[in-house]
Amino acid sequence: MVKTNVTLCSLPLDNPIIPASGTFGYGYEFAELYDINCLGTFSFKGTTRKPRLGNPQPRIAEMQSGMLNAVGLQNPGVDAVIAEELPKLARVFHKPVMANVSGFSLDEYVEVCQKLDACPQVGWLEVNISCPNVHGGGMSFGTDPKAAASVTRAVKDAVKKPVIVKLSPNVTSIANIAKACEDAGADGISLINTVMGMRLDLKARKPLLANSTGGMSGPALFPLAVRMVWQVYEAVRIPIVGLGGVMSAEDVIELMLAGATVALIPIFVIYAFCQPCRPLRLPPHRRGSAPRHAEIQHKRFERHHRRCPPWVRTLSSHWILTARKRPSHFSTVSPAKSPL
Repeated sequence: MVKTNVTLCSLPLDNPIIPASGTFGYGYEFAELYDINCLGTFSFKGTTRKPRLGNPQPRIAEMQSGMLNAVGLQNPGVDAVIAEELPKLARVFHKPVMANVSGFSLDEYVEVCQKLDACPQVGWLEVNISCPNVHGGGMSFGTDPKAAASVTRAVKDAVKKPVIVKLSPNVTSIANIAKACEDAGADGISLINTVMGMRLDLKARKPLLANSTGGMSGPALFPLAVRMVWQVYEAVRIPIVGLGGVMSAEDVIELMLAGATVALIPIFVIYAFCQPCRPLRLPPHRRGSAPRHAEIQHKRFERHHRRCPPWVRTLSSHWILTARKRPSHFSTVSPAKSPL
């Protein structure tokens, strides 16, 4: 059995499995299905200053290898979250939770973060400057390094708990924005959010979503997430929360090898694991049975990133790695910077 504990912004986690914001509600809804304390933590639904009804229906559209959504940050508002949702959560979840925050101005970000910062249950503030579904300031903050830094700085000056900035992939250089957030005081970086997409109804000749465009998620997003985590890792020294298209335990490990400290996952993936939310076990047929050339390759490029916990190194050396080791990249990246 492998111990999977990690540390995120000085707070310990039993494991790196964290349901992503928007996929897990406020947590207590799932307590009837299993003990949610087996999770590392989770990021609860995006919260704003005032209640939001979200975008008009339809909000969801199917696509190959994923889906589009344009929910529009529907939530009851920060005051209702503190007064109603968090007390319900406290009865079933006994770990620090990650609070996801969105806003349309610096003042709104600061106000919401200050209120959640005062809640004992909240361990981290995940400041979402990347949501592509809301008409307003959120998108512009996430696509400009100066604007992203201004939000980060304003929130950091107002709170005491760790601030993790959630970035948009809909940019030219996500590494530059991550670096700007780090320089402004961010304690961590979360990436990637959904990618802007669109589907059309061929018969009606109009968009499938009432909002026209929406955020693309699902397994098709995973290679993009790995690439951006890799790039941001090279640019910053703070912890990285990796997400985007994660569908399996192997995907979690791959994101961590790329440089992520923990991985956020869609909730349905938890049920896909053979032993959900338990300490990770290698299947018997994979213990010590990786292809010979993969074992040699692993020994040759035995460079593990500065934040990679020992259990990830153990799993990566025994897992079937041929599809995801990228030997051509290992031979071109300098040892000082390589995440592996």
